[in-house]
Amino acid sequence: MTTASHQAPAAAQGRAFGTARLGGFLQGRPDDRPPLVLLHGLTFDHAMWQPAIEALRGRDPGRQVLVLDLPGHGHSPMLPACDPEDVAAAVASAVEDAGLDRPVMVGHSIAAVIASVYAGTYPTRGVVNVDQPLDTSFLRLLQANREVITGPGFSQLWPAILASMRIDVLPEAAHRLLSTELPRQDVVLSYWHQGLELPPADMETRVAEGLAALRRQQIPYLIIAGHQWDDAEVGRLREVLPQATISVVPNSGHFPHLADPDRFAQLLADTGQWQGSPRATPQ
Repeated sequence: MTTASHQAPAAAQGRAFGTARLGGFLQGRPDDRPPLVLLHGLTFDHAMWQPAIEALRGRDPGRQVLVLDLPGHGHSPMLPACDPEDVAAAVASAVEDAGLDRPVMVGHSIAAVIASVYAGTYPTRGVVNVDQPLDTSFLRLLQANREVITGPGFSQLWPAILASMRIDVLPEAAHRLLSTELPRQDVVLSYWHQGLELPPADMETRVAEGLAALRRQQIPYLIIAGHQWDDAEVGRLREVLPQATISVVPNSGHFPHLADPDRFAQLLADTGQWQGSPRATPQ
């Protein structure tokens, strides 16, 4: 969650969107293709999408795309609370401000959780989940390390978390788009608040309720993973979210969109056919 910002592509005009004044840029034109909303992962900013956006211009010309900085990142101010529901509401206000009609939500890492919460609450035509498991395994890890994460040990733990993302497997040019500096602990804790504070049983219930909302919406749900899922993981996914599909970009760590932006852009272009469900209305 560094607050350092990167420059948007030269063709994009940055501005603030919605009541939370989320920084971002909007490009393309409205047509019968669903617009895309791109949400970066925790501690990064909108710059991580630059290679994919450039590739998308060639594969899906004129596609309407809204790229946002999450609260507390880049050009976006912090919110009083950054639970997924809070951030999804801020994104919804930005989407309305931008005049987008039922977008496809694209979220990396924790932003895939935010995109999924958004899709279960607001009108969408689908979700692209970039390398975020749909279970509570990471939340259990957070709770097991709660004292370190919330205390002075955070600065020693963060490099190990960053190393687990495998930035090292990415092209050198991609490294410059990702901050490896120690992020602000208060911002990280705000996004991890539920995972750190709620009992595991409550988190299991929240995850199950969120997946049930997505099943009811019957919208397309694509997972772009950086490693091959095992049979047990795929089987569980089929049970909890039957409409979900998985596309693997092998050996790309936590950043398949940066390891192979051309392939990622093609997957985004393919969502141009998604039309969602008539039941995808606000709850």
